[in-house]
Amino acid sequence: MDLQKYLPCTVEVLGNLAKEISNYDCLCLLSTYDCPEVSDDLKSCAKFDAAFEKEISCLWSKSLNVRIIYSPVGKLSDHDDVRKYAQAAGKAIARAKKAGSDRPVIALPRNSQFQHAQLITLLGALEELYLPIQYREEVAKLDQISCLGVFNPAGKSATLDLARQIEISRYVARDVGGGDPERMAPPRVVQYVQEFLKKTSTKISCNVISDPVLLVKEYPLFSAVNRAASSVERHRGQMIILEYIPPQKARKTLMLVGKGVTYDTGGADIKAGGVMAGMSRDKCGAAAVAGFMALVAQRAPADVHVVAAMCMVRNSVGEECYVSDEVITSRAGVRVRVGNTDAEGRMAMADALCRMKELAVKEKYADPHLYTIATLTGHAFLTVGEGYTIVMDNGPAKAAGHGLRLKETGEEVGEPFEISTLRPEDFRFHTGKVKGEDVLQANNLPSSRTPRGHQGPAAFMILSTGLDKHGTKSDFPLKYSHLDIAGSAGEYPEMPTGAPVLALAKLHLNL
Repeated sequence: MDLQKYLPCTVEVLGNLAKEISNYDCLCLLSTYDCPEVSDDLKSCAKFDAAFEKEISCLWSKSLNVRIIYSPVGKLSDHDDVRKYAQAAGKAIARAKKAGSDRPVIALPRNSQFQHAQLITLLGALEELYLPIQYREEVAKLDQISCLGVFNPAGKSATLDLARQIEISRYVARDVGGGDPERMAPPRVVQYVQEFLKKTSTKISCNVISDPVLLVKEYPLFSAVNRAASSVERHRGQMIILEYIPPQKARKTLMLVGKGVTYDTGGADIKAGGVMAGMSRDKCGAAAVAGFMALVAQRAPADVHVVAAMCMVRNSVGEECYVSDEVITSRAGVRVRVGNTDAEGRMAMADALCRMKELAVKEKYADPHLYTIATLTGHAFLTVGEGYTIVMDNGPAKAAGHGLRLKETGEEVGEPFEISTLRPEDFRFHTGKVKGEDVLQANNLPSSRTPRGHQGPAAFMILSTGLDKHGTKSDFPLKYSHLDIAGSAGEYPEMPTGAPVLALAKLHLNL
């Protein structure tokens, strides 16, 4: 499959540094131990520069006749993780570009206390080379590096093929997540996803539901959010259903639902006070789903069945927009009273999640695990900060130890998670308050001003979809986990990260 357009540049592996470095114009190092060929050059610099092991340096190597960018990882504390390698590699590539390099070499770490340090170093370098989709499409001459060389001082496999696959998948996630509200409006997301699938050789089916009448019937909560936007054809909501069926009998089934709000005005509860900038990033949950499916397409797992929904919708404001106090019956037959139109993410995903539940029960899929992935709450960002995903498990997922395993896996690959626990208060908060309603969608405060503001939405999705009938003591328990990526998706205007594609893939696809 030809997927070169989804990589920032060509990537080559050096077999012998001394012989092949002449084909490149820069050597990027993260540690003085990684290349004995230049150790004398580095040691001489360290003698007269007390900050040499703390800050990035650009120097000339007499022994290799090439400039060196030294971006030190530094000493690792008990609380550091493998992200230090990705960060140091990214800074090295950025400095190499400033130095005028067109063909840099990144030297992978020789020794590390982290098992995946080499892979994460390479991914950090590639991430720095990413260019936004609109820049690539609209600018004739791009400011980019033409080739990245990779040297492994340890002489082992550079895990280059795996890094390529992961970077392609994160390229897809960054493109969808980072595209502006028009470039990645719902219909154009459909075009982008379909174009990628045409380039792959695996059989991933793509079914798109865009007919407003059908959406109202099948996905009524989603359609409420879509109501104002549906009158504008280029903004019309799209439910993208993707499925990968493995060649062998499936041993597990992943069922992913991603929030794809291409622009969030807040709707009738309009965002005010200058907080609307960056709301084109409210589709990073669906973008992560697209990235994960891109990795599935490349790796073609033999026994993992994957069903995914990208809930692409624009939360527009206008005379047709849905409003607080409306009572809408969900796909599961649950009467939902709207409390805040800016809590649209849970509305956009709930019916798709209900459909996943129905499929898991009806088709008796092998070991199904349902996920929602969303930049859902400011409360999540305030709770754990930038760079962290929160995982919340229902009873069956918690009993299976899922949250802890995902947390440990994320730690290994530099996509860290924090675990939050669903409590009775979260369900009581969203239980209907008066006759005629079963579930309250939200209160009229932002999540950041609501106690347990990131746990409640997970409870809402369980209640509004009927997943509360599939707990540990039911006849058909279903594992469900909600991932709030408000902290890890990437802080605007910086580039989206593609999280948590790598951690999910590491856990489920045997990377």
